[in-house]
Amino acid sequence: MNGERGNTVLLTLMLVGLGAWWALPVVSVAPNRIVPGEALYAWEVAGPAMALLASLPMGLAALSARSADPGWRSLGLVLLALAGLPLWLVLAVHLLIDPELPQARLGIGSGIWCALFVLMLALLDLRTRQRLSTGVSWLLMLTPLALLAVCLPLGLNRLALWQEYQGRADDFWLAIGEHLLLVTTTVGVSLVLGAGIALLMRRYPEAQRGAFAVLNFLQTIPSLALFGLLLGPLAWLANRYPWVDSLGISGIGWAPALLALVAYSLLPMVRNTFVALEGVSPGVIEAARGMGMSRLQIFFQVRLPLAVPVLLEGVRITTVQAIGLTAVAALIGAGGLGRFIFQGLGQAAMDLVLLGALPILVMAILADAVLGNLSRRLGRGEAA
Repeated sequence: MNGERGNTVLLTLMLVGLGAWWALPVVSVAPNRIVPGEALYAWEVAGPAMALLASLPMGLAALSARSADPGWRSLGLVLLALAGLPLWLVLAVHLLIDPELPQARLGIGSGIWCALFVLMLALLDLRTRQRLSTGVSWLLMLTPLALLAVCLPLGLNRLALWQEYQGRADDFWLAIGEHLLLVTTTVGVSLVLGAGIALLMRRYPEAQRGAFAVLNFLQTIPSLALFGLLLGPLAWLANRYPWVDSLGISGIGWAPALLALVAYSLLPMVRNTFVALEGVSPGVIEAARGMGMSRLQIFFQVRLPLAVPVLLEGVRITTVQAIGLTAVAALIGAGGLGRFIFQGLGQAAMDLVLLGALPILVMAILADAVLGNLSRRLGRGEAA
């Protein structure tokens, strides 16, 4: 997009953010965990003037987006708007929460969540346009978390989300460990199996269509259905063979979850591995043969190193997919952060749902960013 037209992406995002700020409730106040909270709009929290002042950085960023070179000015305004969100919550706590009621809590409303979402999207857009380094980009993306940590002792400990965490801190970190263990095991197993299947498909080209058909079919099975289909056979195996039961394999728990997650992960892993290995230039392979390299030397010293960037894309897709799907595995006793989501849905406690969903979102974003950046770096290195 040329500079004369300005940044229409930023303009659109800021207008959406302003609409969310004024049209949606920004907080909710409840005397305890059981009673539903009362939703309040921005002007009901501290008056129209303060609400207008809080939305001013987004409005200025929208005006800045119309200029020929919004650049750093817009970036500063977006960061200022992000800084204002936790400060607004601190103000809301002091204005709305009675310090004499220890069970009273402040919920984060949909207006603030929407504003945070569009501001983060704007930050990503400006980071790309300004061609910021990886270190600066990470620093900018971690800004909201740093601001929340700074504001926590100022009153954000009365947030409903924080109170849900405090009541389950030990279980929360245990669930994160279970979630990460299941995800890393899934990715590791699917990488080994996917590489093996891709190699067999290269060895026997006639098997390609059938193998991809089976893998595509596995993707069409709903996750809950696949978990359910595995309950019976695994329970029968554990009952029939004591040594299987001694390994912890049963109809519920980690075993059916791992099998289902690996089944869903195979298609992207096999496809990217196969495409990566096939995509190596035939001229490079012929040059390696002309140098007297054996088949194994060609594979490990030429084909595989050149295929790594595309192969990493398969690992990235599989990892992000597994992080999300592992949440569903909590329904069959596999643990992980999904149990907070389903407990919250059962108790109509949305903050408990967020306690499980937000770490999953952060994990997926981090995994996508790290693996994507690694793949791009390796790709640029090979191109050079």
